[in-house]
Amino acid sequence: MRILGALVVLGLVLAGCGSDGDGGASLSEITVTGASDAKPTVTFEAPFAVTKSSRKVLTEGDGDKTAKGQKIVIDYVALNGTNGEEFDTSFGTGTAAVTLDPEVVIPGFFKGLDGVAVGSRVLIAIAPKDGYGPQGGIKEAGIGENDTIVFVVDIRSIRTPLSKATGTPVAPVAGQPTVALDATGKPTITLPGGDAPTNLIVQPLIVGTGPVVTAGQSLTAHYTGIIWPGGKQFDSSWDRGQPADFVIGQGAVIAGWDEGLVGRTVGSQVLLVIPPAKGYGAEGNTAAGILGTDTLVFIVDILDAA
Repeated sequence: MRILGALVVLGLVLAGCGSDGDGGASLSEITVTGASDAKPTVTFEAPFAVTKSSRKVLTEGDGDKTAKGQKIVIDYVALNGTNGEEFDTSFGTGTAAVTLDPEVVIPGFFKGLDGVAVGSRVLIAIAPKDGYGPQGGIKEAGIGENDTIVFVVDIRSIRTPLSKATGTPVAPVAGQPTVALDATGKPTITLPGGDAPTNLIVQPLIVGTGPVVTAGQSLTAHYTGIIWPGGKQFDSSWDRGQPADFVIGQGAVIAGWDEGLVGRTVGSQVLLVIPPAKGYGAEGNTAAGILGTDTLVFIVDILDAA
């Protein structure tokens, strides 16, 4: 289900994370067994609830310590404290990669992993106020607004994504949208005359020299999206000052992204012209001002894949 990846852009307000035993149940009531290279077994008596988030390093790694803003590669299992049921895991589906920042991940997750050495296994209990409570829970995952969340996380590595696309430029194709980059690398997109194409266009603008992106990986990318017709920008990670992390090739993003980015290389910049059927469909996206007949144009810089 990869609920963690789906929630990395929630941008909740940071709240504190206490030590073991603060605010309700204790982490000592949770038993974690299993080898560090395998999915752990997590047992506790439900309901398990804390009012203050806490963590316990179960196995101390010998690598560098994590810090705010880093991209970390992890394996994890997540359980609902109220009923003891697992609602998400990366084991069996590939490692997850997230940016360790309280504006990107839920606050309790950030505080639970901040300053922990690579190679560690960490047990985290996240109070509702530091987790999914502020948005009323996550219905599709069976999480209520008052549920405590229990994570066991294995920190595999720290990665350093590129800041912008870098590689070999590709000559623009006549009749396609054109791109101008500012000093930071943010693109400004200009539409050509005429109607939008009805088919998906995937056009590399810069070919990176990094590894090939495969389905199921977590990508870090900067992007800007505009609407055709009109050219109105509806979203840009550049404006937020933070690239996006998302799983590619598994339906976590619109189809045009899944089809257009799998098989590209890290460091590449890609022009995507996405018809409605491979974007938001006939319903469009009201919140973004996208109609069901709108074509979307994206410039995507692939900064990392793990």
